[in-house]
Amino acid sequence: MHDRRSALQVLGAAAAALAFPPPAIAAPKAVKKPSRLRPGDTVGLVEPAGLIANEFDLSLTKETIVAMGLVPKAAPHLMGRYGYLAGKDQERAADLNAMYADDEVKAVFAVRGGWGSARILPYLDFDMIRANPKLLIGFSDITALHMAFAAKAGFTTIHGPNANSAWGKLSWDSFRSLVFDAQMPAYQNPVATDDRLIQREWRTETIGSGKARGRLLGGNLTVLTALMGTSYLPDFKGAILFLEDVDEAEYRIDRMLTQLGLAGILGKVAGIVFGQCNNCRVTGRSYGGFTLPEVLRQHLEPLGIPVYQGALFGHIDNQFSLPVGVQAEIDADAGTIRILEPAVS
Repeated sequence: MHDRRSALQVLGAAAAALAFPPPAIAAPKAVKKPSRLRPGDTVGLVEPAGLIANEFDLSLTKETIVAMGLVPKAAPHLMGRYGYLAGKDQERAADLNAMYADDEVKAVFAVRGGWGSARILPYLDFDMIRANPKLLIGFSDITALHMAFAAKAGFTTIHGPNANSAWGKLSWDSFRSLVFDAQMPAYQNPVATDDRLIQREWRTETIGSGKARGRLLGGNLTVLTALMGTSYLPDFKGAILFLEDVDEAEYRIDRMLTQLGLAGILGKVAGIVFGQCNNCRVTGRSYGGFTLPEVLRQHLEPLGIPVYQGALFGHIDNQFSLPVGVQAEIDADAGTIRILEPAVS
């Protein structure tokens, strides 16, 4: 009787499955694509966070934009100052709003990072920004804007050098291929030229083996973590999470990864790339403390997903430009990020 009842239950479940097939897995939601940049385009220069020190530094920044074949347009408060910020929150937000409302401006460059981008989020006109998709370019504190745009505007942005960054050959080639040529590059750290029997510089390390595909989301770990509990973070389900940082001791990296884990974000993502973490070590004596690689393994290895560290993005002179919001594939064993769709139209 028990076997008969079990058989009937199995048959009933099978019939139900045939009558009501499981829902199809939804395709990844399409991201709106800003227009590619072309020589002669006007681009806006804004400072949503820290200030630029002097006119000479601003001149060098403008020269960099001109060297790209573009025409810089400075925001009204670009040389503003309010403590360590480039003007009051409403002023910095007004500059960003104005650039997205200006039909002449084809993309928007953050001149520098620092701190302060999160402070302007309540003053941004996301309805207007959403209606005028344009590339936003920058990194570090600009992570707050990248995440907010991914959550509320729905178009691609570029986690890459700020306008006053060094812009070495690797940075420029990576950026140009994405936003001028609409290419889908595959990023792998270059072979170093150090005079050693084996390469030691720019090596990557596999934490979790395998490949993963998903929407590229992330940026600066400190800034991203500070947005937890707000409406300015996108959904990380199935995403490729990329992280970088600077001047953070190992225990603070530990604390922030713990927070991402407790909030459920680490458990949602399909793969993780941890880039460069410059000067991420405790100052002074720290007997028996964890190293950064140990902290990363403690948090990321148990996830059972592809993870690697050491990719060239972060607070370094040359870095890859990562299109936030587009589909990408990582190979944690090869140490590669492959962009699977154009970032621009």
